[in-house]
Amino acid sequence: MPATPPDGDRQSPAPQAGTGRHADAGDNTRKTLLSPHRQVMAALLAASALVPLSQPAEAQEQPVSDQGNAALKAFVQQPQSRTSLATVDPRAEMAQLYQEKRVLVTKQEREDRIAREKAAERRAEARAEAKREAAERARERAAARREAAEPDFVRPAVGSFTSGFGARWGTSHEGIDIANAIGTPIVSVADGTVIEAGPASGFGLWVKVRHDDGTVTVYGHVNEIIAGTGQRVSAGEQIATIGDRGYSTGPHLHFEVWLGGSAKVDPVGWLAARGVSV
Repeated sequence: MPATPPDGDRQSPAPQAGTGRHADAGDNTRKTLLSPHRQVMAALLAASALVPLSQPAEAQEQPVSDQGNAALKAFVQQPQSRTSLATVDPRAEMAQLYQEKRVLVTKQEREDRIAREKAAERRAEARAEAKREAAERARERAAARREAAEPDFVRPAVGSFTSGFGARWGTSHEGIDIANAIGTPIVSVADGTVIEAGPASGFGLWVKVRHDDGTVTVYGHVNEIIAGTGQRVSAGEQIATIGDRGYSTGPHLHFEVWLGGSAKVDPVGWLAARGVSV
């Protein structure tokens, strides 16, 4: 019967190949590439679950705790990258991260630029619209000032009053005469539309204007016609020039007023009622 050595001389049986679970797990872990965060996790698990290698040999032979072994086994069974650690280039990773950052920054800068351009376009459109509105208001004010400054009725021509309305030389003189040099401007006495401009019996040439209230005014013996038939004219706008055409005793304007387009009345009274003296 072999002798039994003293307790102090007893030796623990040498671990057999394939029976050291923590050693095999360590070998497998070293053979498998771990990403940086998994390397940290493995180190933490190894530090907490395994016996430190710096302890004596007797302590190193202590079995791994069930809890640490289960955690380590679950960890090493996770999918791992097959890329060799030796092939990981930190500079390449930094360059890739920098490039990704530049892409994001460039995209944001482009979006900011587009937003600024659209905002500038909106401001320019608003300024242009404000200018258009201001110009329109200015035109309206100018038109109002012109309308306020322009009289509703004016004298038909500058010159000497030489003959009135009524009986004359055994006949009826149905208008008034204003004498002046040939070519003196003749103007419309009020706003209206030219309804006839051309030859007329006894007058040589004449111009007839129908005003907005239906009254028609007649300008005879004219030398030159300025406004054509159908033309819209304003009070004081030139329509012809004084002449000596037709049955005339000298250069003058023969002026008539037809109420309702037919009833001939004294132009002096009609003009006076509208604030115009002859």
